Amino acid sequence: MLEGAVEIELKRIIGEVCKTYGWILHALEIMPDHVHLFVQADHTTAPVEIAKTMKSISAVHIFNTFKDLKKRRFWGSGMWSDGTFYSSVGGVSEEAVKRYIETQKQRGDALTRKDNAN
Repeated sequence: MLEGAVEIELKRIIGEVCKTYGWILHALEIMPDHVHLFVQADHTTAPVEIAKTMKSISAVHIFNTFKDLKKRRFWGSGMWSDGTFYSSVGGVSEEAVKRYIETQKQRGDALTRKDNAN
C-alpha cells in the first residue's frame, strides 16, 4: 500500500514530523509494507516515542488524504502494525546505515526477480 502517491506523501509527512520535533532525518526508504528510517534525536527522546509519533501523525494524515485506504483491511484496525525495530548507531558507521537503508528497494527488487525466476 505504501507505493505511488502514498509513498510520496508519506516521505513528505515524515520529513515534516522530523522538522517539527527537531529530529534529524538521515535516511528514509519506504517499502510497499514497511518503512526504514534513520533518525537522530536528543538523548532524552526514547525511540519508542519517535515511532509512536511517526505512526500516529502519518496514519491520520494518510487516511485523511487518501480516504479510500480507510476502507482496506490492514494489520488490525490501523495503518501500522504494533511491531517496530529499533537500533542505535555504534557498531557500524552512520554511512553504512544510510547505505543499507537507501539500497533496500534494490535488494527487494532483486529478491522479487529471483523468486519469479524460480
